[in-house]
Amino acid sequence: MIISLDAKQIQSLDLSPVQGAIASASPVSLEKQVSFEINYPREPNDPRELSEIPEIRLWFVRLDAAYPWFLFLLDGQAGELYRYVAMLVPHQFSRTEGIQYNPEALEIFVMQKMFILSDWLKQQNIPSPAKLQALAQALGYELDRSFFAVL
Repeated sequence: MIISLDAKQIQSLDLSPVQGAIASASPVSLEKQVSFEINYPREPNDPRELSEIPEIRLWFVRLDAAYPWFLFLLDGQAGELYRYVAMLVPHQFSRTEGIQYNPEALEIFVMQKMFILSDWLKQQNIPSPAKLQALAQALGYELDRSFFAVL
């Protein structure tokens, strides 16, 4: 499922495209299926990535505040997980190494999402340790099974 965003929606922090997508199907049925098409006008010589544009980042901060479990829905194969994280975690781009997240900020983000998603997945009656481990691994973290016993 592709969620399209335009400049007006981004500037007004309008989450209705996401709300419509979530209303059309159970969030659980959308696992790893959502991607964004962001139509935001830029000058032709603007070198910034979308995650470097403050207005777009603010929209994603608003999305994450309203739906802190939303990254569960993102299509990781299409790179949506990494773009979403880039919207929320300080980072730098390197032409040779790609995106480089601030390590401490990423660690805090990952741990926060583990707690949020663990609770949300339990509410959805979905066994979560394997899913959470896979998400953490996708972001470069190995979490021991014993961590999930604490949750």
